[in-house]
Amino acid sequence: MRKGYLGIDIGSISTKGVILDEENNILESLYIWTEGNPIKAVKRLLKELKEQLDEDVEIYGIGTTGSARKLIGLMVDANIVKNEITAHAVGTTHFYPNVKTILEIGGQDSKIILLNDSIITDYAMNTLCAAGTGAFLSSQAKRLGVEINDFGMLALKSRNPVKIAARCTVFAESDLIHKAQVGYPKEDIIAGLCRSVVLNYLNNVGKGKKIEKPIIFQGGVSKNEGVVKYFREILNADVIVDSNSHLMGAIGIALLAHSHEDGKKRTLNIADISFETKGRECDKCSNHCEILRIYKDHTFIESWGSKCGKIS
Repeated sequence: MRKGYLGIDIGSISTKGVILDEENNILESLYIWTEGNPIKAVKRLLKELKEQLDEDVEIYGIGTTGSARKLIGLMVDANIVKNEITAHAVGTTHFYPNVKTILEIGGQDSKIILLNDSIITDYAMNTLCAAGTGAFLSSQAKRLGVEINDFGMLALKSRNPVKIAARCTVFAESDLIHKAQVGYPKEDIIAGLCRSVVLNYLNNVGKGKKIEKPIIFQGGVSKNEGVVKYFREILNADVIVDSNSHLMGAIGIALLAHSHEDGKKRTLNIADISFETKGRECDKCSNHCEILRIYKDHTFIESWGSKCGKIS
């Protein structure tokens, strides 16, 4: 029997899972779309990971991170639940202990993490505007009739990237439509979008931050060669993209699940277990908090949201 440790990163767009062995080597990994249903996505994730995993591996730790980390943590009996900043920093410093700056662009948010001697010294997140995120690029690719997987390669073919106003998704889309209508080549428009993503990120998420080398770029958008190119050009620095850059949050939380092992064996067989979230407004005080009540197989297991503690 071998021990394994599962890390789950549940985002609004994608759900990632990584299983490590006792030496923290990656045994299995999976990247799937969340499709607006994190419970269904994690059930599918665990089912497919179990099918891939050798029968002699048993899970002795599960960690969750991402936007739905608390809910999924209850669902899978996680022994550790941490935010994305911590998970990405732990995963990255495991492979790159000297990293100074982590640039991360995901499906619907982006973040920057600054480190010194593997310790987080500063960070910033952008969750208010979708301009420059993976979802933004996907919608523009669809508008242009281009597969998102081809987006980066087309950007590299451009000789004259057009200027796209990407401070806001509405302005960006309007600008993109105008550029297409006046006849700009598609590769120049795509290159302009990739460049505007980088400028938007640096002027918003990275504003006021001292970006020092070594620099690591991760998240789903790090697989876009066009965005990587413009980060390197604008920063005038080598920007490292790891082959597992899209899984770094899941790797980080799996490492933490290993280091916080409690000796309890976990199961990946949750496909037939029902989980339900019910919301209601509490009337116990003037806060009128939205209370979320979590049920497992129709049995109440947890509630969140009360500011005063008088949960109803």
